[in-house]
Amino acid sequence: MKRLKFILSGGGTGGHIYPAIAIADELKSRFPDAEFLFVGAKDKMEMQKVPQSGYKIEGLWIAGLQRKLTLQNMMFPIKLMNSLWKSRKIIRKFQPDVVIGTGGFASGPLLQAANSFAIPTVIQEQNSYPGITNKLLSKKANKICVAYENLERFFPAEKIVFTGNPVRQDLLEISSKRSEAITHFNLDTTKKTLLVLGGSLGARRINQLIEKEINAIVAQGIQVIWQCGKFYLEDYRHFSDLKNVQVVAFIDRMDLVYAASDFVISRAGASSVSELCLVGKPTIFIPSPNVAEDHQTKNAKAIVDKNGAILLRESELEEKFESVFTDLISNENLQNELSGNIKKLAKPNATRDIVEEIIKLIK
Repeated sequence: MKRLKFILSGGGTGGHIYPAIAIADELKSRFPDAEFLFVGAKDKMEMQKVPQSGYKIEGLWIAGLQRKLTLQNMMFPIKLMNSLWKSRKIIRKFQPDVVIGTGGFASGPLLQAANSFAIPTVIQEQNSYPGITNKLLSKKANKICVAYENLERFFPAEKIVFTGNPVRQDLLEISSKRSEAITHFNLDTTKKTLLVLGGSLGARRINQLIEKEINAIVAQGIQVIWQCGKFYLEDYRHFSDLKNVQVVAFIDRMDLVYAASDFVISRAGASSVSELCLVGKPTIFIPSPNVAEDHQTKNAKAIVDKNGAILLRESELEEKFESVFTDLISNENLQNELSGNIKKLAKPNATRDIVEEIIKLIK
């Protein structure tokens, strides 16, 4: 059998990068001698994260359209033409069997180029509301793997496969890691732990909220692991001086941090939502309102409508946060109910199911 070749593209945020890496890892375990190449956007975080995971990556000179008139927008057509040209060059040289896109700026030109060479393409859409790139690419894609129901209004129904989002395999079984996690984060076993997640880049509004509420939270006998994001570390690092508070830019051992935590406050990016379904911790979602089509609110609502989490919009934080949080940490029945319901929505075999769809396309 000839040696298989796969190109994967996803980037901009951890939410696009980690699914692509999870898919590559699963393909590699099935086809150990296969060749892999990632394609990302030149100045984005995938250029670091992908090589750290052991894969080669090539960068395209591409960025998204800003919502207002800027110099960047005037450059967009030039960058797009350049990226399409480079994508065609990459595909001609590498000759992949299948090209997989998990979202982000670079996947647009790359999958477009693959389609022009009649190479099978797979889109993995993480969100409940797809971005414009994936809507455009879906017309020519062979398969579209989705994580939410009712996406037929955006994509051709016959191409959709409901797989769920790929998640890190080390999250499948975290309860046995609790004591290792307590040691790793140097936690007090007599206290409950709150985990605050702002996504890979951080969330300004969540950081402001925790800054305001941190003393009240700690006063309730709770210890806090606060992931503030790399852009905000300098502003919030000094809170680590407080007893029972740890402030970090980024968390490498997500399996351990989930194992250690009793409650979670999180953005509602697709990857975070999928991970939280798997680990089943009582969660308050605070979606970012500044994302395309308000898709984080839609992601969160899909869980909240099944009574699996609590949703607080940014506009409600001033008046509601304190009472909602106090109710959650003091109400064990509510904790168990949320935990049980969110777990029912988990898709632990998502990566495997996506890879099955990819394998079907290999000529």
